[in-house]
Amino acid sequence: MAALSFLAAIYLRMGDEWELSTLALTTATFAAIAAIAFLSSGMYKGIWRYASVNDLVTLTRAATITVLVFYLVMFLLTRLAGLPRSVLVINWFVLVALLGGPRFFYRLSKDRRQARRRAAGGGRVPVLLVGTGDDAELFIRAIRAPDAEYQAVGLLADRNGGRVGRNIHGVDVLGTVDDIDAVLAELRRRHRAPHRLVITDPRMEGAMVRRLLDEADRLGMTLARAPRLTNLEAGGAELTKPTIQPIAVEDLLGRPQMVLDRAAMARMIQGRRVLVTGAGGSIGSELVRQITDHRPALVLLVDACEFNLYSIDLELADRCPDLPRRPLVGDVRDGERMAGIMAEYQPDLVFHAAALKHVPMVEHNPDEGLLTNAIGTRVVAESCRRAGVALMVQISTDKAVNPTNVMGASKRVAEMYTQALDLAGKEGGGTRFVTVRFGNVLGSTGSVVPLFQKQLQAGGPLTVTHPDMTRYFMTVREAVELVLQASAFGLEGPTHRGKIFVLDMGEPVKIVHLARQMIRLAGLRPDHDVKIVFTGLRPGEKLFEEIFHGAEPPVPTERKGILVAEPRSVDLDELGRALTEMEAACRAHHAAGALAILRRLVPEYAPQDRAAALESVD
Repeated sequence: MAALSFLAAIYLRMGDEWELSTLALTTATFAAIAAIAFLSSGMYKGIWRYASVNDLVTLTRAATITVLVFYLVMFLLTRLAGLPRSVLVINWFVLVALLGGPRFFYRLSKDRRQARRRAAGGGRVPVLLVGTGDDAELFIRAIRAPDAEYQAVGLLADRNGGRVGRNIHGVDVLGTVDDIDAVLAELRRRHRAPHRLVITDPRMEGAMVRRLLDEADRLGMTLARAPRLTNLEAGGAELTKPTIQPIAVEDLLGRPQMVLDRAAMARMIQGRRVLVTGAGGSIGSELVRQITDHRPALVLLVDACEFNLYSIDLELADRCPDLPRRPLVGDVRDGERMAGIMAEYQPDLVFHAAALKHVPMVEHNPDEGLLTNAIGTRVVAESCRRAGVALMVQISTDKAVNPTNVMGASKRVAEMYTQALDLAGKEGGGTRFVTVRFGNVLGSTGSVVPLFQKQLQAGGPLTVTHPDMTRYFMTVREAVELVLQASAFGLEGPTHRGKIFVLDMGEPVKIVHLARQMIRLAGLRPDHDVKIVFTGLRPGEKLFEEIFHGAEPPVPTERKGILVAEPRSVDLDELGRALTEMEAACRAHHAAGALAILRRLVPEYAPQDRAAALESVD
């Protein structure tokens, strides 16, 4: 091709006015230079069937190098005598055309033959894609394979209509999400009606996913999500035969990804000894996973449940076998055990996630709940202070705000104690105490989502306590990421002493709406295939959760997603004496006495029975 391009360029510029012997030598020189340039550029390694823009860039670069080197050689040998400069320019264009043309036509013929085979085979599931970005382009390319299961019949723009009327690899952008009715009517008229809506954007916000789920349900379609084709899964099957994935509950509640200061998190953890209480629980185990990603010197796993401790220890053995770790059976209510662990291993950081958090269970066993959540926090905090721990992080809950149940009130007492300890250490060094508060976590112990999933598997009904029941939700991973972020922020920011870090939970979600969406995700119809039954409020439950108390004005921080609540100061000595009395009552299983002390410590604690709650709503 190189030799032919040079002869064509000479002919186009000079016609027959060229000496044959000189022409042969010059053509051979040009071809030899081209061979070396093509070999060094890797042109011979490309597979023509998959020729793309990258191949065009490669052959353009090789052609340019060939022409420039030939120009330099001929200048040194002959001073370009008898060779017009325009021949080199013409030669470049002819060479690029001769190199790229065969590749283009070979790829085109292969694609057309494949398209005819797809059309003849049939049986593909027609899908309407939502999104017109890079992920949509990747998915369309992937489903052009002969054995792909899906056929894209069109695209919907999910943000603006700037790309409406254009196409990606021959698939037209038919409109925006707002135009879905008109788009479907046109596709049905052309006998190309889709069976599914497929979301291609992995970063789509939860509000849009919920809207699309409602639209798909209204129009008799299902909603799914395109796989992440850039991820290498086991066996790499997704790269050749993509399979769309069901929408997860987390997708419905998704929010834009927070920009995290991972460098600060790494500075806090890397090379330090870290202890996690409740390490086998839903929050504790995710804390352990994310902490180990930042290469601590030692991880101490503390849990009172042997099986949970065994499970997380086994998981860490697979994930990071070289990381030093110690699984330690221990109860946070046992002062001697906690003090012994601290003294022996001298942790630098302690994340206190151990708690009893199922509201009705704690309501039925108030002395046990107070002993674990309030007294256990005091035990861990005092052990940290005596051992010289640099930072203790107290994991709290939105139920601690204006609590109507023992669980929330016990967590409020725990907040008060760690706040008071942090303020008491303001003048000097010592242990920093950081309190982080957030709402419900999907999939955590006592969460409504696993209950709904179990009820769906049994064929229903789904039980909801009240039609107006509303909660804040976030995923376990997101909650723990923000806990680590807030912890690093609190450790490096002494101006936030005694304040509570509150995670931005987004918009609250009605539980009945969540139940209906989970039924739809299962491919069923609410109130038809699966019933929803309202059972009434349980002991200690309230309809609406809050994340700030009226006396805790929220203050934004420079880190998006994290707010701080101003502390409500309490006297540490007086609080300590009250907790000593409460501990004695709890260990004697004198629940009434313990609850009396609880009401004195948390005056906003207002137990509310189910009948009163329902009357207040009605």
